[in-house]
Amino acid sequence: MKTIRFIDSHTGGEPTRAFPDAIAELGTGSLASRREILQARFGELGAPLVNEPRGSDILVGALLCEPADPAGPPGVIFFNNVGTLGMCGHGAIGLAVTLMHLGRIGLGAHRLDTPVGPVGFEMLTANRVRIENVPAYRYRKAVEVDVPHVGRIVGDIAWGGNWFFLVSSHGQRLHASRARELIDFTTSIRHALASAGATGPAGEEIDHIELFGPPSDPRNDSRNFVLCPGFAYDRSPCGTGTSAKLACLTADGRLKPGDIWRQESIVGSVFEGSIRLDGGSLIPIVAGEAEIIAEGVLRFAR
Repeated sequence: MKTIRFIDSHTGGEPTRAFPDAIAELGTGSLASRREILQARFGELGAPLVNEPRGSDILVGALLCEPADPAGPPGVIFFNNVGTLGMCGHGAIGLAVTLMHLGRIGLGAHRLDTPVGPVGFEMLTANRVRIENVPAYRYRKAVEVDVPHVGRIVGDIAWGGNWFFLVSSHGQRLHASRARELIDFTTSIRHALASAGATGPAGEEIDHIELFGPPSDPRNDSRNFVLCPGFAYDRSPCGTGTSAKLACLTADGRLKPGDIWRQESIVGSVFEGSIRLDGGSLIPIVAGEAEIIAEGVLRFAR
């Protein structure tokens, strides 16, 4: 019988299931190549770890990997209910708290490697983490798309570790009680983008849709609703989505280094975002908190 150890955390209401022991089937190549292997064999290696009956549609897996370069930082591949992710902000925060829980790291600065580039993080306390994400940028501004039964929607396409379509003018009330309606609305937008051929610069699918509206708490700057690739919604403010938003705000001259953007989720949890400029790159900085909620062993008959 095969067994795999796991530790569950939640970051602002969004769960992460970390697997602290590397899976030999992925080999020892680059993180990008190991991600490709996991994606190709997802039904065998990934889906059973996070989907029913052992998990749920909203669970994000964080698979720790040995570094491709022995002198480099440990690697991680994030994945959800339908496949692998480039990066995951809430997952990186949850993984950092998990690593501290395991005694592998202490307070202070650390690094992780991901398939889309290195990510820095700082343990501020045992539960609060500040991550420096991969560089973010806005690819296209004010993209118009005709959504059946909705009308014309205008949004920005931006990269924050995953691809996002960010929409501020949508006419929707962002409240958790309307989750089903919001899922249907954002799913319609995602399908319309695909039908219109709207992609990233190399033809990448825009697989995250992010709506913005007024916050419920006046101390915050906005509230969001994020549709994830597997058509579940993010309970946290979404770290990569917040990174994409920071890139758009900076491009519009609304955010500069040192400013704090408080992003509220659909359930009211908050990430604090800021930026730093590194040459021609914008580095998003996102801070949030995570808690360990479970640990155990998954068992497989074969």
